[in-house]
Amino acid sequence: MKKLLLAVSLAASVNAAFGADPAAGHSHHLLQTVSWIAISLGVLTALFIAADERSHPQGMQIMNVVWPVTGLYFPVIGGWLYRAMGRPLATHAHHAVAQDARWKSVLLSATHCGAGCVVGDIVAVALFGPNFAIEFALAYLFGIAFQYIPIRAMRDISPATALWEAVKADTLSLVAFEVGMFGWMAVARFWLLHEAAAPSSIAFWFMMQIGMIAGFATTYPANWLLVKWGVKSGM
Repeated sequence: MKKLLLAVSLAASVNAAFGADPAAGHSHHLLQTVSWIAISLGVLTALFIAADERSHPQGMQIMNVVWPVTGLYFPVIGGWLYRAMGRPLATHAHHAVAQDARWKSVLLSATHCGAGCVVGDIVAVALFGPNFAIEFALAYLFGIAFQYIPIRAMRDISPATALWEAVKADTLSLVAFEVGMFGWMAVARFWLLHEAAAPSSIAFWFMMQIGMIAGFATTYPANWLLVKWGVKSGM
């Protein structure tokens, strides 16, 4: 009896150590496959947009960065949005006009805000690993920079005034983006991925990609309110 119990215990230990559960192994393999597909499509979408911008640069220079970054976390859809809403605003477009519908104007503002956060989050994780505090700090800095650059380019005001305008215009929307993203990443890191919750795993970056989409969903209403209140102008 003791030998039988010892054998059962040993089998359980081996199963836990090497993941002998076929269902668990299949799920892990499926997640890895889906992750590679999603990340690859995101990179390809970003490269497609960047290549197109070489011959159709955006009227607002910072958008030449915003659109490829949007494609990075919105695979395929980001390319469609660029063709539908970004390309018409290119410098050499036959009729480059501002978006007339408020939802389009707010959506562009949300992509602009989101791109700064995304760049900051990626840089933070790449340099320091997953850390919500550092990610938020760099996302906020990059987000404000993305707002500051066009303000300085389009308005004849001092650097200090431009910085204050950027802080007023984007703080709420940047916080809203990070709330959505961190909410999803908390679920992914502590309940979905467990031991795979590290930047060395492609699944981690897939979860980041989903988190960025969640962040876009939470920053859109914040941008809508900021435009409605007159704190920032739509794009």
